Amino acid sequence: MARFRRRTCIILSLFILLICSLMMALKTLRPDRAVFGDPFGLDLLPELRQHTVHLETKPGMSNGARDDSITNIKNIKSIAVNSLKVPVMAEMNMEELPAPNYNLHAFYYSWYGNPQFDGKYLHWNHPILPHWDPQIAKNYPEGNHIPPDDIGSNFYPELGTYSSRDPYIIETHMKQMRSASIGVIALSWYPRGLADKEGESTDELVPSILDNAHKYNLKVTFHIEPYKNRDDHSMHKIIKYIIDKYGSHPAFYRYKTKTGRVLPMFYVYDSYFTKPETWANLLTASGPLSVRNTPYDGLFIALLVEERHKQEIQRSGFDGIYTYFATNGFSYGSSHHNWAVLKAFCDSNSLLFIPSVGPGYIDINIRPWNNHNTRNRINGKYFETAFSAALQVQPDAISITSFNEWHEGTQIEKAVPKRTELTVYLDYQPHKPVLKVPCGPVCVKMNTASISIRLPQQNLKWISFSPSLLSQVHIPGSAPRYLLPGLF
Repeated sequence: MARFRRRTCIILSLFILLICSLMMALKTLRPDRAVFGDPFGLDLLPELRQHTVHLETKPGMSNGARDDSITNIKNIKSIAVNSLKVPVMAEMNMEELPAPNYNLHAFYYSWYGNPQFDGKYLHWNHPILPHWDPQIAKNYPEGNHIPPDDIGSNFYPELGTYSSRDPYIIETHMKQMRSASIGVIALSWYPRGLADKEGESTDELVPSILDNAHKYNLKVTFHIEPYKNRDDHSMHKIIKYIIDKYGSHPAFYRYKTKTGRVLPMFYVYDSYFTKPETWANLLTASGPLSVRNTPYDGLFIALLVEERHKQEIQRSGFDGIYTYFATNGFSYGSSHHNWAVLKAFCDSNSLLFIPSVGPGYIDINIRPWNNHNTRNRINGKYFETAFSAALQVQPDAISITSFNEWHEGTQIEKAVPKRTELTVYLDYQPHKPVLKVPCGPVCVKMNTASISIRLPQQNLKWISFSPSLLSQVHIPGSAPRYLLPGLF
Protein backbone atom coordinates (compact mmCIF):
# COMPACT_ATOMS: atom_id res chain seq x y z
CA MET A 1 0.00 0.00 0.00
CA ALA A 2 2.84 2.40 0.86
CA ARG A 3 4.47 1.65 -2.50
CA PHE A 4 1.17 2.37 -4.26
CA ARG A 5 0.82 5.70 -2.42
CA ARG A 6 4.40 6.63 -3.28
CA ARG A 7 3.84 5.80 -6.94
CA THR A 8 0.60 7.78 -6.97
CA CYS A 9 2.33 10.80 -5.42
CA ILE A 10 5.13 10.64 -7.97
CA ILE A 11 2.68 10.42 -10.88
CA LEU A 12 0.60 13.27 -9.48
CA SER A 13 3.71 15.43 -8.98
CA LEU A 14 4.85 14.78 -12.54
CA PHE A 15 1.39 15.65 -13.83
CA ILE A 16 1.37 18.95 -11.91
CA LEU A 17 4.87 19.74 -13.19
CA LEU A 18 3.71 19.05 -16.75
CA ILE A 19 0.71 21.37 -16.37
CA CYS A 20 2.92 24.15 -14.95
CA SER A 21 5.40 23.72 -17.79
CA LEU A 22 2.63 23.92 -20.38
CA MET A 23 1.24 27.07 -18.78
CA MET A 24 4.66 28.70 -18.80
CA ALA A 25 5.22 27.70 -22.42
CA LEU A 26 1.87 29.11 -23.49
CA LYS A 27 2.59 32.35 -21.65
CA THR A 28 6.00 32.68 -23.23
CA LEU A 29 5.25 31.61 -26.79
CA ARG A 30 1.67 32.44 -27.55
CA PRO A 31 0.36 30.53 -30.56
CA ASP A 32 0.00 32.77 -33.57
CA ARG A 33 -3.59 31.59 -34.04
CA ALA A 34 -4.64 32.29 -30.48
CA VAL A 35 -7.49 34.70 -29.86
CA PHE A 36 -6.22 37.78 -28.04
CA GLY A 37 -8.20 40.32 -26.17
CA ASP A 38 -8.29 43.94 -27.19
CA PRO A 39 -4.74 45.19 -26.46
CA PHE A 40 -5.86 48.79 -26.35
CA GLY A 41 -7.88 48.14 -23.22
CA LEU A 42 -4.55 47.64 -21.49
CA ASP A 43 -3.98 51.38 -21.60
CA LEU A 44 -0.68 50.80 -23.39
CA LEU A 45 -2.24 52.78 -26.24
CA PRO A 46 -4.85 54.78 -24.31
CA GLU A 47 -5.18 57.51 -26.90
CA LEU A 48 -6.45 55.06 -29.49
CA ARG A 49 -9.72 54.72 -27.58
CA GLN A 50 -10.09 58.49 -27.63
CA HIS A 51 -9.68 58.92 -31.37
CA THR A 52 -12.66 58.09 -33.57
CA VAL A 53 -11.66 58.88 -37.11
CA HIS A 54 -14.40 59.26 -39.71
CA LEU A 55 -12.94 58.46 -43.09
CA GLU A 56 -14.12 59.20 -46.59
CA THR A 57 -12.45 57.84 -49.67
CA LYS A 58 -10.87 60.37 -51.97
CA PRO A 59 -9.56 59.28 -55.35
CA GLY A 60 -5.93 59.88 -56.19
CA MET A 61 -4.62 59.82 -52.64
CA SER A 62 -2.89 56.44 -52.87
CA ASN A 63 0.80 56.48 -53.56
CA GLY A 64 0.79 52.92 -54.85
CA ALA A 65 1.95 53.88 -58.32
CA ARG A 66 4.88 55.99 -57.16
CA ASP A 67 8.01 54.06 -58.08
CA ASP A 68 10.26 56.70 -56.59
CA SER A 69 8.93 56.01 -53.11
CA ILE A 70 10.19 52.43 -53.12
CA THR A 71 13.75 51.29 -52.61
CA ASN A 72 15.49 48.80 -54.82
CA ILE A 73 16.22 46.54 -51.89
CA LYS A 74 15.41 43.08 -53.25
CA ASN A 75 15.08 41.22 -49.96
CA ILE A 76 16.49 40.95 -46.49
CA LYS A 77 18.70 37.98 -47.33
CA SER A 78 21.63 40.39 -47.34
CA ILE A 79 21.49 40.58 -43.51
CA ALA A 80 25.01 39.28 -42.99
CA VAL A 81 27.98 40.66 -41.19
CA ASN A 82 31.70 40.11 -41.38
CA SER A 83 33.85 38.45 -38.78
CA LEU A 84 34.24 39.86 -35.28
CA LYS A 85 37.85 39.09 -34.35
CA VAL A 86 38.03 40.14 -30.71
CA PRO A 87 35.37 39.11 -28.15
CA VAL A 88 35.96 42.11 -25.87
CA MET A 89 34.30 45.05 -27.60
CA ALA A 90 36.29 47.70 -25.76
CA GLU A 91 39.48 46.35 -27.34
CA MET A 92 38.21 46.32 -30.92
CA ASN A 93 39.86 48.44 -33.54
CA MET A 94 37.66 50.08 -36.14
CA GLU A 95 38.83 47.75 -38.89
CA GLU A 96 37.93 44.73 -36.75
CA LEU A 97 34.26 45.67 -36.46
CA PRO A 98 31.82 43.89 -38.78
CA ALA A 99 30.42 45.81 -41.71
CA PRO A 100 27.15 47.66 -41.05
CA ASN A 101 24.02 46.39 -42.75
CA TYR A 102 21.77 49.25 -43.84
CA ASN A 103 18.73 46.98 -44.07
CA LEU A 104 18.89 46.46 -40.31
CA HIS A 105 17.44 49.39 -38.31
CA ALA A 106 17.36 49.73 -34.52
CA PHE A 107 15.09 52.07 -32.54
CA TYR A 108 17.26 54.24 -30.31
CA TYR A 109 16.29 56.47 -27.36
CA SER A 110 18.34 59.46 -26.18
CA TRP A 111 16.00 60.48 -23.34
CA TYR A 112 17.97 59.18 -20.34
CA GLY A 113 19.55 61.55 -17.83
CA ASN A 114 21.46 61.58 -14.55
CA PRO A 115 22.56 64.24 -12.05
CA GLN A 116 26.11 64.45 -13.38
CA PHE A 117 25.09 65.56 -16.88
CA ASP A 118 21.48 66.68 -16.50
CA GLY A 119 21.19 67.83 -12.89
CA LYS A 120 18.65 65.09 -12.19
CA TYR A 121 17.55 61.65 -13.27
CA LEU A 122 15.47 61.41 -16.43
CA HIS A 123 13.50 58.29 -17.36
CA TRP A 124 15.43 56.03 -14.97
CA ASN A 125 13.05 57.39 -12.30
CA HIS A 126 10.01 56.58 -14.44
CA PRO A 127 6.73 56.62 -12.47
CA ILE A 128 4.71 53.49 -11.87
CA LEU A 129 1.75 53.92 -14.20
CA PRO A 130 -1.67 53.28 -12.63
CA HIS A 131 -4.22 50.96 -14.16
CA TRP A 132 -7.18 52.84 -15.63
CA ASP A 133 -9.59 50.86 -13.43
CA PRO A 134 -9.39 52.28 -9.86
CA GLN A 135 -10.41 48.93 -8.39
CA ILE A 136 -7.40 47.28 -10.03
CA ALA A 137 -5.06 50.25 -9.55
CA LYS A 138 -5.45 50.15 -5.75
CA ASN A 139 -3.77 46.74 -5.69
CA TYR A 140 -0.49 48.10 -7.03
CA PRO A 141 2.13 50.54 -5.73
CA GLU A 142 2.35 54.16 -6.78
CA GLY A 143 5.13 56.70 -7.11
CA ASN A 144 8.42 57.01 -8.94
CA HIS A 145 11.44 54.77 -9.01
CA ILE A 146 14.48 56.04 -7.12
CA PRO A 147 17.75 55.58 -9.06
CA PRO A 148 20.46 54.50 -9.17
CA ASP A 149 19.56 51.13 -7.60
CA ASP A 150 15.81 51.34 -8.24
CA ILE A 151 15.06 52.07 -11.90
CA GLY A 152 12.06 51.87 -14.21
CA SER A 153 13.21 48.69 -15.90
CA ASN A 154 13.28 44.95 -15.25
CA PHE A 155 16.88 44.82 -16.52
CA TYR A 156 19.89 46.83 -15.38
CA PRO A 157 22.25 48.40 -17.95
CA GLU A 158 25.92 47.51 -17.96
CA LEU A 159 26.65 51.23 -18.32
CA GLY A 160 24.60 52.06 -15.23
CA THR A 161 22.07 54.89 -15.01
CA TYR A 162 23.74 56.80 -17.79
CA SER A 163 22.97 60.13 -19.38
CA SER A 164 22.27 60.21 -23.10
CA ARG A 165 24.27 63.46 -23.13
CA ASP A 166 27.46 61.76 -21.99
CA PRO A 167 29.85 61.70 -24.99
CA TYR A 168 31.31 58.40 -23.79
CA ILE A 169 27.84 56.82 -23.71
CA ILE A 170 26.98 58.03 -27.21
CA GLU A 171 30.16 56.58 -28.67
CA THR A 172 29.82 53.34 -26.73
CA HIS A 173 26.29 52.90 -28.06
CA MET A 174 27.45 53.47 -31.63
CA LYS A 175 30.18 50.90 -31.16
CA GLN A 176 27.76 48.36 -29.69
CA MET A 177 25.39 48.79 -32.61
CA ARG A 178 28.19 48.55 -35.13
CA SER A 179 29.44 45.39 -33.40
CA ALA A 180 25.98 43.87 -34.02
CA SER A 181 26.15 44.96 -37.68
CA ILE A 182 23.21 47.33 -37.26
CA GLY A 183 23.47 49.88 -40.05
CA VAL A 184 20.73 52.42 -39.30
CA ILE A 185 19.83 54.11 -36.02
CA ALA A 186 16.15 55.07 -35.88
CA LEU A 187 16.44 57.95 -33.44
CA SER A 188 13.39 58.76 -31.30
CA TRP A 189 12.89 62.47 -31.93
CA TYR A 190 10.71 65.36 -30.79
CA PRO A 191 10.87 68.83 -32.36
CA ARG A 192 13.20 71.35 -30.78
CA GLY A 193 11.95 72.39 -27.34
CA LEU A 194 9.52 69.46 -26.98
CA ALA A 195 9.83 66.14 -25.18
CA ASP A 196 7.86 63.27 -23.70
CA LYS A 197 6.39 63.59 -20.19
CA GLU A 198 9.40 62.05 -18.44
CA GLY A 199 12.21 63.68 -20.39
CA GLU A 200 13.58 66.92 -21.77
CA SER A 201 14.27 68.20 -25.27
CA THR A 202 17.06 66.24 -26.95
CA ASP A 203 17.26 67.85 -30.39
CA GLU A 204 20.56 69.44 -29.38
CA LEU A 205 22.05 65.93 -29.07
CA VAL A 206 21.46 65.13 -32.74
CA PRO A 207 24.76 66.64 -34.01
CA SER A 208 26.77 64.53 -31.56
CA ILE A 209 24.79 61.40 -32.44
CA LEU A 210 25.35 62.05 -36.14
CA ASP A 211 29.07 62.65 -35.65
CA ASN A 212 29.56 59.48 -33.62
CA ALA A 213 27.41 57.46 -36.01
CA HIS A 214 29.56 58.66 -38.90
CA LYS A 215 32.70 57.63 -37.01
CA TYR A 216 31.37 54.05 -37.04
CA ASN A 217 29.95 54.26 -40.56
CA LEU A 218 26.37 54.14 -39.28
CA LYS A 219 23.42 56.13 -40.59
CA VAL A 220 20.71 57.97 -38.65
CA THR A 221 17.04 58.20 -39.54
CA PHE A 222 14.40 60.03 -37.51
CA HIS A 223 11.64 58.23 -35.60
CA ILE A 224 9.19 61.12 -35.25
CA GLU A 225 7.23 60.90 -32.00
CA PRO A 226 3.61 62.12 -31.55
CA TYR A 227 4.44 65.60 -30.31
CA LYS A 228 1.68 67.99 -29.26
CA ASN A 229 -0.50 69.29 -32.11
CA ARG A 230 1.19 67.18 -34.77
CA ASP A 231 -0.56 67.81 -38.09
CA ASP A 232 0.23 68.41 -41.76
CA HIS A 233 1.35 72.02 -41.20
CA SER A 234 3.70 71.28 -38.31
CA MET A 235 5.04 68.16 -40.02
CA HIS A 236 5.83 70.20 -43.12
CA LYS A 237 7.86 72.58 -40.94
CA ILE A 238 9.77 69.90 -39.06
CA ILE A 239 10.60 67.88 -42.19
CA LYS A 240 12.01 71.07 -43.66
CA TYR A 241 13.87 71.72 -40.38
CA ILE A 242 15.38 68.22 -40.23
CA ILE A 243 16.52 68.20 -43.85
CA ASP A 244 17.83 71.77 -43.81
CA LYS A 245 19.72 71.32 -40.52
CA TYR A 246 20.88 67.71 -40.68
CA GLY A 247 20.43 66.61 -44.28
CA SER A 248 23.95 67.53 -45.37
CA HIS A 249 25.59 65.39 -42.66
CA PRO A 250 27.27 62.26 -44.07
CA ALA A 251 25.50 60.09 -41.46
CA PHE A 252 22.02 61.30 -42.47
CA TYR A 253 20.23 58.24 -43.83
CA ARG A 254 19.15 58.20 -47.47
CA TYR A 255 18.86 55.46 -50.03
CA LYS A 256 18.20 55.00 -53.68
CA THR A 257 14.68 54.43 -55.02
CA LYS A 258 13.69 52.43 -58.09
CA THR A 259 13.78 55.58 -60.18
CA GLY A 260 17.26 56.45 -58.99
CA ARG A 261 16.32 59.18 -56.54
CA VAL A 262 18.08 59.27 -53.18
CA LEU A 263 15.56 60.06 -50.45
CA PRO A 264 15.63 60.29 -46.65
CA MET A 265 13.44 57.96 -44.58
CA PHE A 266 11.22 58.97 -41.67
CA TYR A 267 9.45 56.61 -39.27
CA VAL A 268 6.23 58.20 -37.97
CA TYR A 269 5.16 56.79 -34.60
CA ASP A 270 1.42 56.69 -33.81
CA SER A 271 0.66 57.94 -37.31
CA TYR A 272 -2.91 56.64 -37.02
CA PHE A 273 -3.77 59.44 -34.58
CA THR A 274 -3.92 61.82 -37.55
CA LYS A 275 -6.67 61.55 -40.17
CA PRO A 276 -5.70 60.21 -43.61
CA GLU A 277 -7.03 63.38 -45.22
CA THR A 278 -4.60 65.43 -43.15
CA TRP A 279 -1.64 63.24 -44.04
CA ALA A 280 -2.67 63.36 -47.70
CA ASN A 281 -2.22 67.14 -47.69
CA LEU A 282 1.46 66.50 -47.04
CA LEU A 283 2.19 63.12 -48.62
CA THR A 284 0.27 63.05 -51.91
CA ALA A 285 1.39 64.85 -55.03
CA SER A 286 -1.84 66.86 -55.23
CA GLY A 287 -1.86 67.91 -51.57
CA PRO A 288 -1.72 71.66 -50.80
CA LEU A 289 1.33 71.11 -48.55
CA SER A 290 2.86 68.33 -50.62
CA VAL A 291 6.53 67.51 -50.18
CA ARG A 292 6.47 65.24 -53.22
CA ASN A 293 8.99 66.08 -55.93
CA THR A 294 10.45 68.85 -53.77
CA PRO A 295 13.77 69.05 -51.89
CA TYR A 296 11.84 67.80 -48.84
CA ASP A 297 10.48 64.60 -50.36
CA GLY A 298 11.21 61.37 -48.53
CA LEU A 299 10.08 57.89 -47.63
CA PHE A 300 7.52 58.17 -44.84
CA ILE A 301 6.89 54.94 -42.91
CA ALA A 302 3.63 54.67 -40.95
CA LEU A 303 2.97 52.58 -37.85
CA LEU A 304 0.40 49.85 -38.48
CA VAL A 305 -1.34 48.59 -35.35
CA GLU A 306 -4.84 47.54 -36.41
CA GLU A 307 -5.87 45.81 -39.64
CA ARG A 308 -7.98 48.78 -40.72
CA HIS A 309 -4.84 50.92 -40.75
CA LYS A 310 -3.84 49.30 -44.06
CA GLN A 311 -6.38 51.28 -46.05
CA GLU A 312 -5.80 54.43 -44.00
CA ILE A 313 -2.07 54.28 -44.66
CA GLN A 314 -2.65 53.84 -48.36
CA ARG A 315 -5.05 56.78 -48.52
CA SER A 316 -2.70 58.95 -46.47
CA GLY A 317 0.09 58.74 -49.03
CA PHE A 318 2.65 56.95 -46.86
CA ASP A 319 5.46 55.00 -48.52
CA GLY A 320 5.54 52.00 -46.21
CA ILE A 321 4.61 50.47 -42.88
CA TYR A 322 6.36 49.21 -39.76
CA THR A 323 4.91 47.34 -36.78
CA TYR A 324 7.11 48.45 -33.82
CA PHE A 325 5.66 46.41 -30.93
CA ALA A 326 7.81 43.51 -29.72
CA THR A 327 4.93 41.52 -28.19
CA ASN A 328 3.74 38.84 -30.60
CA GLY A 329 -0.07 38.86 -30.38
CA PHE A 330 -0.41 42.29 -28.76
CA SER A 331 -1.71 43.92 -31.94
CA TYR A 332 -2.62 42.91 -35.48
CA GLY A 333 0.60 44.41 -36.78
CA SER A 334 2.87 42.84 -34.17
CA SER A 335 1.40 39.33 -34.64
CA HIS A 336 3.88 37.31 -36.67
CA HIS A 337 1.23 35.27 -38.46
CA ASN A 338 -0.13 38.45 -40.08
CA TRP A 339 3.15 39.49 -41.67
CA ALA A 340 2.69 37.47 -44.86
CA VAL A 341 -0.66 39.19 -45.47
CA LEU A 342 0.86 42.59 -44.72
CA LYS A 343 3.77 41.95 -47.07
CA ALA A 344 1.36 40.95 -49.85
CA PHE A 345 -0.66 44.11 -49.24
CA CYS A 346 2.49 46.23 -49.42
CA ASP A 347 3.67 44.53 -52.58
CA SER A 348 0.34 45.09 -54.31
CA ASN A 349 0.35 48.77 -53.35
CA SER A 350 4.04 49.58 -53.89
CA LEU A 351 4.70 50.08 -50.19
CA LEU A 352 7.73 49.15 -48.13
CA PHE A 353 7.18 46.51 -45.45
CA ILE A 354 9.48 46.80 -42.43
CA PRO A 355 8.39 44.39 -39.67
CA SER A 356 9.72 45.05 -36.18
CA VAL A 357 11.31 42.23 -34.20
CA GLY A 358 12.25 42.25 -30.53
CA PRO A 359 14.12 40.05 -28.05
CA GLY A 360 11.19 39.93 -25.62
CA TYR A 361 8.94 42.20 -23.63
CA ILE A 362 8.51 42.99 -19.94
CA ASP A 363 7.35 46.30 -18.46
CA ILE A 364 6.06 45.34 -15.02
CA ASN A 365 8.45 47.73 -13.27
CA ILE A 366 6.41 50.59 -14.74
CA ARG A 367 3.12 48.75 -15.47
CA PRO A 368 2.92 46.14 -12.69
CA TRP A 369 -0.59 45.14 -13.81
CA ASN A 370 0.59 44.20 -17.33
CA ASN A 371 2.25 40.87 -16.61
CA HIS A 372 0.08 39.05 -19.17
CA ASN A 373 1.88 40.87 -21.99
CA THR A 374 5.31 39.69 -20.87
CA ARG A 375 7.24 37.69 -23.45
CA ASN A 376 10.22 35.86 -22.00
CA ARG A 377 13.45 35.93 -23.98
CA ILE A 378 14.13 32.21 -23.52
CA ASN A 379 17.87 32.79 -23.94
CA GLY A 380 17.39 34.24 -27.42
CA LYS A 381 14.72 31.85 -28.71
CA TYR A 382 11.98 34.50 -28.76
CA PHE A 383 14.12 36.78 -30.92
CA GLU A 384 15.12 33.91 -33.17
CA THR A 385 11.45 33.11 -33.73
CA ALA A 386 10.60 36.74 -34.53
CA PHE A 387 13.54 37.11 -36.89
CA SER A 388 12.64 33.86 -38.65
CA ALA A 389 9.04 35.04 -39.11
CA ALA A 390 10.27 38.32 -40.59
CA LEU A 391 12.76 36.66 -42.94
CA GLN A 392 10.16 34.24 -44.25
CA VAL A 393 8.12 37.05 -45.81
CA GLN A 394 11.20 38.65 -47.42
CA PRO A 395 10.65 42.18 -46.09
CA ASP A 396 12.31 45.28 -47.48
CA ALA A 397 14.18 45.82 -44.21
CA ILE A 398 13.93 44.71 -40.58
CA SER A 399 13.61 47.05 -37.62
CA ILE A 400 14.67 46.04 -34.12
CA THR A 401 12.60 47.09 -31.11
CA SER A 402 14.83 48.17 -29.57
CA PHE A 403 18.43 49.08 -28.84
CA ASN A 404 17.69 50.74 -25.50
CA GLU A 405 14.00 51.03 -24.59
CA TRP A 406 14.72 49.79 -21.06
CA HIS A 407 11.25 50.50 -19.65
CA GLU A 408 9.63 47.82 -21.81
CA GLY A 409 12.45 45.29 -21.65
CA THR A 410 12.97 45.27 -25.41
CA GLN A 411 16.58 46.44 -25.30
CA ILE A 412 19.52 44.62 -26.84
CA GLU A 413 21.99 46.98 -25.18
CA LYS A 414 24.20 45.14 -22.71
CA ALA A 415 22.65 44.36 -19.31
CA VAL A 416 24.28 42.99 -16.16
CA PRO A 417 23.06 40.93 -13.20
CA LYS A 418 22.09 43.12 -10.25
CA ARG A 419 20.38 42.46 -6.94
CA THR A 420 19.15 44.95 -4.35
CA GLU A 421 17.17 44.51 -1.14
CA LEU A 422 13.92 44.99 -3.06
CA THR A 423 14.69 43.97 -6.64
CA VAL A 424 16.41 41.18 -8.51
CA TYR A 425 16.97 42.44 -12.04
CA LEU A 426 16.78 40.15 -15.04
CA ASP A 427 19.86 39.60 -17.20
CA TYR A 428 21.06 37.73 -20.29
CA GLN A 429 22.97 34.97 -18.46
CA PRO A 430 24.32 32.50 -19.33
CA HIS A 431 26.11 33.23 -22.61
CA LYS A 432 29.24 31.11 -22.67
CA PRO A 433 30.88 30.00 -25.96
CA VAL A 434 31.43 26.41 -27.00
CA LEU A 435 33.71 25.06 -29.68
CA LYS A 436 31.51 22.50 -31.39
CA VAL A 437 27.79 22.43 -32.06
CA PRO A 438 26.01 20.02 -34.42
CA CYS A 439 24.51 21.54 -37.56
CA GLY A 440 20.72 21.45 -37.45
CA PRO A 441 18.09 23.95 -38.63
CA VAL A 442 20.62 26.63 -37.73
CA CYS A 443 24.18 25.74 -38.72
CA VAL A 444 26.90 26.97 -36.40
CA LYS A 445 30.66 26.96 -36.74
CA MET A 446 32.86 28.31 -33.96
CA ASN A 447 36.36 29.13 -32.85
CA THR A 448 37.67 30.84 -29.75
CA ALA A 449 37.24 34.30 -31.29
CA SER A 450 34.00 34.21 -33.25
CA ILE A 451 30.87 32.25 -34.04
CA SER A 452 29.34 32.06 -37.51
CA ILE A 453 25.69 31.24 -38.04
CA ARG A 454 23.87 30.28 -41.24
CA LEU A 455 20.18 29.68 -41.91
CA PRO A 456 20.25 27.27 -44.88
CA GLN A 457 16.53 27.56 -45.57
CA GLN A 458 16.98 31.32 -46.06
CA ASN A 459 20.10 30.84 -48.22
CA LEU A 460 21.89 33.41 -46.09
CA LYS A 461 25.59 34.04 -45.98
CA TRP A 462 27.53 33.11 -42.89
CA ILE A 463 27.04 35.61 -40.06
CA SER A 464 29.77 36.03 -37.46
CA PHE A 465 29.45 37.25 -33.88
CA SER A 466 31.45 37.57 -30.68
CA PRO A 467 31.02 34.67 -28.21
CA SER A 468 30.33 37.22 -25.48
CA LEU A 469 27.06 38.13 -27.22
CA LEU A 470 25.67 34.61 -27.29
CA SER A 471 23.13 32.81 -25.12
CA GLN A 472 22.60 29.07 -24.94
CA VAL A 473 19.33 27.75 -26.33
CA HIS A 474 18.28 24.16 -25.71
CA ILE A 475 15.58 22.63 -27.88
CA PRO A 476 14.24 19.27 -26.67
CA GLY A 477 15.59 16.44 -28.77
CA SER A 478 18.64 18.35 -29.98
CA ALA A 479 22.00 19.48 -28.69
CA PRO A 480 22.31 22.93 -27.11
CA ARG A 481 23.04 25.73 -29.55
CA TYR A 482 24.17 29.28 -28.98
CA LEU A 483 22.37 32.31 -30.34
CA LEU A 484 22.53 36.07 -30.06
CA PRO A 485 20.34 37.47 -27.26
CA GLY A 486 19.71 40.28 -29.69
CA LEU A 487 19.67 39.39 -33.36
CA PHE A 488 18.68 35.72 -33.12
